[in-house]
Amino acid sequence: MTTYHKLFSLILIVIMSTAFSSCSERPEKQPVQEEAEGHHDAHEAELSLSAQQMEAIDLQIGKVEQKNLTAVVKASGQLAVPPQNEAKVNVLAGGIIRKIVVLEGQKVKKGQTLAIMENQEMIKLQQEYLSTKSGFSFVAAEYSRQQQLKAAGAGTGKTFQQSEANYQTEQSHIRALESQLRQIGISPARVSSGNITSQIPIIAPISGTIGLISVTTGAYVQPGNSLMDIVDNSKIHADLLVYEKDLNKVKIGQHVSFRLTNQDNQQIEGVLNGINKSFENDTKGLIVHAVISNPMSNLIPGMYVTGLISVGNALSTVVPVDAVVKSAGKEYIFIVADEEAHGNGGKSGTDKPQETHFKKIEVVSGVTELGYISITPIEKLPEHTQVVTKGAFYLQSKSSGPAEHDH
Repeated sequence: MTTYHKLFSLILIVIMSTAFSSCSERPEKQPVQEEAEGHHDAHEAELSLSAQQMEAIDLQIGKVEQKNLTAVVKASGQLAVPPQNEAKVNVLAGGIIRKIVVLEGQKVKKGQTLAIMENQEMIKLQQEYLSTKSGFSFVAAEYSRQQQLKAAGAGTGKTFQQSEANYQTEQSHIRALESQLRQIGISPARVSSGNITSQIPIIAPISGTIGLISVTTGAYVQPGNSLMDIVDNSKIHADLLVYEKDLNKVKIGQHVSFRLTNQDNQQIEGVLNGINKSFENDTKGLIVHAVISNPMSNLIPGMYVTGLISVGNALSTVVPVDAVVKSAGKEYIFIVADEEAHGNGGKSGTDKPQETHFKKIEVVSGVTELGYISITPIEKLPEHTQVVTKGAFYLQSKSSGPAEHDH
């Protein structure tokens, strides 16, 4: 074998030895890495507090309980007022608005003047009324004379009947004109005393609050066009949509708790007083009406509300309200983890102080009553689970802070 071949064989043996050595060392390092990753995951899932820390924050631990809480049906809807508590102001005859005497948001009473309209045609109506009333005096006198002649047997029956018909016709005409004058806001008594006017007051049909005013001074308005809105919120109620699956649970007289969606979840109370008997469009749901027991001045028709209709009692898994914390749109509780699994029942060989381990569990909350809230855990809780009843907020802040990742 030549020197060249010997050198090539030696290089090949060195390369193969290095490759086998690398392959044999690599698996020995992998378990160490996996162990570190497992320790990191376990650390992120659980928290530990010493007895001194728990005492400092007044952290308290209790049991998950079973209690009879009110069962509810959740329904969404809007605030509304009955039709008789909402009015649109319009006129029976057209004219020009000469003056508006109210502002939007102003409270008014039924019969109060809202605006002044001018219409020259109203002068003709008042003149007709005066003329008809003046002519009625002659007709009434003739009818009285014919009555006297008939009583004396001196008159004819045909003449008496004619005078009686004229009397009744003119009397009906006067009453019709008086009714027209009253409808447009003109007093027949004032017209009879000679007070003829071309200005007509526009009167509030109901008591309430002025809404949108859709006319301005100098504008010409026609009959049937709304000038402004009036809403009486004293009878405001909620219209809630209840779906078909819950219809058999809902009955008139049940208590309802409302939350105003866009008003910081302000809570109001009410009672169901009506259930529709036809489905709303294609929703397979019925509208139920609930009267509000404590109406407030800030309640406005059209506000969105969420209603919780009390339909009875049900045995529920509950914890104190303070035990549930929220984070990123989800809800959690903290339970005490199994101490034996950690081997920290007392002091360890390194004289480490005793610690209590806590685990965060996601839950779905339900009805709240008498300081307790019903929960449904996402994962099954161990038997005899202990839960943090006070101080859960501190654990939540600790779990989301940088301290969680200090190894």
